[in-house]
Amino acid sequence: MIAHLHGTVTRHRPGEVTVDVNGVGYRALVPLDVWEQLEEGVVAKLWISTFVREDRFDLFGFLSQHSRTLFNELLGVPGIGPRTALEICSVPRSLISLAIREQDSTQLTSIKGIGKKTAEKLLLELKSLAEKLPALFEETGSHSAHPSLDLDAVAALETLGYDAPTIAHALKSLPLDLATTEDRVAAALRSL
Repeated sequence: MIAHLHGTVTRHRPGEVTVDVNGVGYRALVPLDVWEQLEEGVVAKLWISTFVREDRFDLFGFLSQHSRTLFNELLGVPGIGPRTALEICSVPRSLISLAIREQDSTQLTSIKGIGKKTAEKLLLELKSLAEKLPALFEETGSHSAHPSLDLDAVAALETLGYDAPTIAHALKSLPLDLATTEDRVAAALRSL
């Protein structure tokens, strides 16, 4: 099993990179926030989760061991495959923690691939996981809450059909001087 890769990064379509390690290129699928952080041609270290089935062999890359652990734990949840687990890992930890605290599975339905029943099961699993491994849900690096991450703005954009990673990225990139929810939603829509 591959534990990590350290090499020069080439970015491809969103969510996919190649890490060149001594002339060998390893394609890895990464959460969108990781893809945005990685710069073309820089040397980076990705913590790898290897997913093997009879018809596929995929590498999933993360910037921290906590994110990789969360991904691996999510794979153990019934109904959650590697692509959906990767989508969940793209969501800021603050939004996941809020869903757990408020026992609100509807926030999880905005994640691509998560329906109502799966969200309810996932919420129970996430709550159990948060009790067992609380460090997985602490804010770090790319998952830090942005001061303008307005839950009303998140709800408005979800209503318009945007998924959680897209919403989080749009709201995190907004200027800090936007005072109202309406201003943040309007600015986010212009950036999408």
